[in-house]
Amino acid sequence: MIDSHHHIWRQQDLPWLLGPEQPRIFGSYGAIKRDYLIDEYLRDIASAGIEKSVYVQANWSPNWAMDEVEWVQSVAAESGWPHGIVAYADFTGADVKPQLEKLAESKLVCGIRQQLHWHENPQYRFATRDDIASNPAFQHNIRKLADYGWCFDLQVFPGQWRHAAALAKACPEVKFILQHAGMIEDTTEQGWALWRQMMSALANHENLYVKLSGLGTFNHRVDLELIDKIVSETVAGFGAQRCMFGSNFPIEKLWTSYEELYVAMKTVTAGFNDDEVQAIYSDTAQRLYRL
Repeated sequence: MIDSHHHIWRQQDLPWLLGPEQPRIFGSYGAIKRDYLIDEYLRDIASAGIEKSVYVQANWSPNWAMDEVEWVQSVAAESGWPHGIVAYADFTGADVKPQLEKLAESKLVCGIRQQLHWHENPQYRFATRDDIASNPAFQHNIRKLADYGWCFDLQVFPGQWRHAAALAKACPEVKFILQHAGMIEDTTEQGWALWRQMMSALANHENLYVKLSGLGTFNHRVDLELIDKIVSETVAGFGAQRCMFGSNFPIEKLWTSYEELYVAMKTVTAGFNDDEVQAIYSDTAQRLYRL
């Protein structure tokens, strides 16, 4: 089993993440405003049978992107975990190549995330505008990921689906991984309709995959009915070969344990066949992140 979305961090390295100016999708971070190091992560996953993990950038200050990678690389050298790193780079500038060349010095870097999610609610807003993914200069920079064989972890809200689709279409050689199964936060009938519109449109782009992670992001609990609905509809639309499991630890420690989260995911996928289970919990992540 592979966990394709977790973070470890040292509190002293993350004033930018923990500052009051940041979005508060998860509410107060007080309970986890401390070091979360690899030993604690390994204790958290002990009962789940996780064999490999991928670290996803944890919003260090942007000018510390390489420092973050170097620190995680040092943790891996000492402990053997994690097995891959999704790093940060800024694709909104003139030329992202120098950043990518620097990141390529790390043998564990296997992808990049720059968060593009924008929402009318400022507490859910991370990007400065909703249409960054449609910008031709941004797309030009994203296409350079193909030179490294790296994927892009794509984080957008359902209302941004047209821009996400435009990005996937403009960069056919790059593989995109939609974070948190599209981040549905409005579970009214209208909200579900918009989410389904997004997922249907994005499923048409064969270079776009889905990470089944962070499914308690907006209700702050393990909701088996909600998880089942998101997972079953996503797998039906994309196919298991384009889906992967991921946690959002330690953020999800605010409301659950890793074991409870994992048991919920295993429960909703219990009816899947062996090939589908193998894809979701291992093969898709191994292939995209080159583990």
